[in-house]
Amino acid sequence: MGHHHHGHANGHTHGHSHGHSHTGNKKALLSSFLLIAAFMIVEVIGGIFTNSLALLSDAGHMLSDAAALGLSFYAIKLGEKKVSQEKTYGYKRFEIIAAALNGLTLIVISVYIFYEAFQRFFAPPEVQSTGMLIISVLGLVINIIAAWILMKGDKDENLNVRSAFLHVLGDMLGSVGAIVAALLIMLFGWGIADPIASVIVAILILMSGFRVTKESFHILMEGAPTQINMKEVKDALRQIPLVKEVHDLHIWTITSGYPVLSCHITILDNGIHDEILSQSQRVLHDEFHIEHSTIQVEKETNGCPSLHGTCN
Repeated sequence: MGHHHHGHANGHTHGHSHGHSHTGNKKALLSSFLLIAAFMIVEVIGGIFTNSLALLSDAGHMLSDAAALGLSFYAIKLGEKKVSQEKTYGYKRFEIIAAALNGLTLIVISVYIFYEAFQRFFAPPEVQSTGMLIISVLGLVINIIAAWILMKGDKDENLNVRSAFLHVLGDMLGSVGAIVAALLIMLFGWGIADPIASVIVAILILMSGFRVTKESFHILMEGAPTQINMKEVKDALRQIPLVKEVHDLHIWTITSGYPVLSCHITILDNGIHDEILSQSQRVLHDEFHIEHSTIQVEKETNGCPSLHGTCN
């Protein structure tokens, strides 16, 4: 009851700006996806013809990018699907599941590249460095364009856009590695530069894969959002006049940038239920940017309704 009122008061302006960046995100993700997917195919063909593992590993990185961007775009599309009776949060969670799958794929790709590079260290094959150089320079240009497109999306707010942006940055380094390797092979005939460059790329892929997987698992396990301090929230709620105790406090994330809170608040007998409810919602909104909260307010004399009879 207090909750609905609160939502209407603040919901309007917030919803508007959110919707605007949303369309921007979709456009940015889609255009960079098409760009990178197209170039990835060029790089795979180039890698096979020039016999360069560095190009192939960069293509592997681009594949992971294209997957990341495609999944992110798809997740945003799905997230727009309406809330249903079975799925009371709609499909917003899919974004996180997509990120987790994406992270695991990256780990698999990097392991494969390590294996291939290991073989090549002992028998560096002939690499056509000129073709390798041209393709890797093109790759760098494509990545710079994609990064620039994503920069204009809201990469700070949205985990999806951020992970896509990080991918593209890693990709740039991969292209730089391939360029350097191609030059070393051209100038000094160092065939071994090719597997070395691919190992560097594989390490990058492994790191980003691990990070994305870890973040998404934290959210899937209902972990508390990293930017919100539980103790501070509890203390802030306790500061409200006539509040005696705050317990059963839970904060979790539905999808990136969507924290949710639930708790019980025990108030002194002369406290007014609705006033304390709206005050606590104001505190949560203004100080912690938590838009969605479910708060159960109970009078001290009625005791705690939880089964154990204890309130901690």
